[in-house]
Amino acid sequence: MGVCDAMASNAPVGKPTEMSSPHLPKHLPKVAGIDSTVPAPPHTKAPLSGVPAAPAPADAAPAPGTLITDRLAGRVSDLTTLHELTERLIRTATLDEALHELLGAGAALVGARRGLVILEPADGLGPTTTVGLGLAHADLGTIETVPRGATAHGRLLDGLPDPADPTRVPEPVAVHDLSAEEDVDPRQREVAARLGYAASYTLPLATEEAGRLGAGVWLYDEPAAPTDRQCHLIGLYGRFATEHLARLLQVERARAQAATVAEELLPSRLPRVPGVRLAARHRTGPRGGGDWYDALPLPEGALGLAVGSVSGTGPSALAAMGRLRASLRAYAVMEGEDPVAVLSDLELLLRLTEPARSATALFAFAEPARRTLVLAGAGHAPPLLVGAHRTSYVETSLSAPLGMLSCWEAPSVELSPAPGETVLLYTDGLLRRTGAATDRAFALLHAAAASAPAADRADPGALADHVLRTLFPDGLDPAVEGEDVVLLAARFD
Repeated sequence: MGVCDAMASNAPVGKPTEMSSPHLPKHLPKVAGIDSTVPAPPHTKAPLSGVPAAPAPADAAPAPGTLITDRLAGRVSDLTTLHELTERLIRTATLDEALHELLGAGAALVGARRGLVILEPADGLGPTTTVGLGLAHADLGTIETVPRGATAHGRLLDGLPDPADPTRVPEPVAVHDLSAEEDVDPRQREVAARLGYAASYTLPLATEEAGRLGAGVWLYDEPAAPTDRQCHLIGLYGRFATEHLARLLQVERARAQAATVAEELLPSRLPRVPGVRLAARHRTGPRGGGDWYDALPLPEGALGLAVGSVSGTGPSALAAMGRLRASLRAYAVMEGEDPVAVLSDLELLLRLTEPARSATALFAFAEPARRTLVLAGAGHAPPLLVGAHRTSYVETSLSAPLGMLSCWEAPSVELSPAPGETVLLYTDGLLRRTGAATDRAFALLHAAAASAPAADRADPGALADHVLRTLFPDGLDPAVEGEDVVLLAARFD
């Protein structure tokens, strides 16, 4: 087993040295990170006029200028390649994209065909994952059967941080020939022979500032090891990649925390009320938004349904959403049979406690036994009624969002769904995420609901999933910035 110095370089990084010679340009072009150490040739006299110069020997060394030119060209090529790879890496927006890009770039730099990267932050806060290049999921599982302490990446990860020197970053490890090395674990030899790789190069993904994030491993089909030049380039790339991964890790953790808080502020489960079946779908962006939904049982078998959206994103919007939802629940218990009164009280509370914030909301008082709903909306999109014989929007009166007027009030609307019909309540984010103009977005939502098969219409959860799949065939990536999406479906028996 040998150690390949990731910082090895044939020339120090610093200010370029100018050279002067009758055989060279007076000023060499300055290239970042290049400092030529080739000495200038000695001065010679010009040949006498009319006397031909002696031919150069066949085995004569190339002129110093040629050596320097070749060296400069090689360095420029290396720096150009490194620049292109780091540019591609910096354009990745998620941890998964960055890990795959790191694997591909590392394989190109060290001349390998396969590899894996292990993300395992030293602070233990996660996330932890293993991503492969040219390795199937089963192959990754086979590699994981090798005892952790027998692998180079396992020893690197377990040794970081070093209690004696927490800032120490270990050197990369190159195993030139897994079948010939004496200290290779027999299980590792067996796995290498089964998967068809003969050598490996392991790079720790760690810096003094970011700490340990993981390790990258690249596998060679034949006994091999990267050259000093390749080690130098992958070392430079690895340091940059580690810093980029550290930034994405913080974004991922913040997104996960926001999603957790949002889920905790929403109902943990939907109530079971005779005569109606409920389903809800909620998708939030990486920073967390203020969209919410609620369903609460009320006296005498009644049911309160609500959806709403608070302006803003991030922790403050989540906190405001939690306060608004809790207040609406209290008002619904006291005067739920009058949705206008519920929203009027909510508007007064918002204006007094959140003067710089606005919100939209829709509240419906449902009596499943009678199959009736009385609803009122404040700047909110109208519900969509979906049944076997009709798909239509519920006509509601136009009204301003909460907090926009000194005194809010709008008339309520009464609705009587037929047996088997479903009422879809949703937030504006569902429409905006389509990327279409408002009228077009309403038409897309209507078409998505109308195209639901009969089997999906019989299940509110299946109907909600069908609508989301139809509107967003590629899904809604939680790591991509965008509006929250809330969809609440109530099917009346």
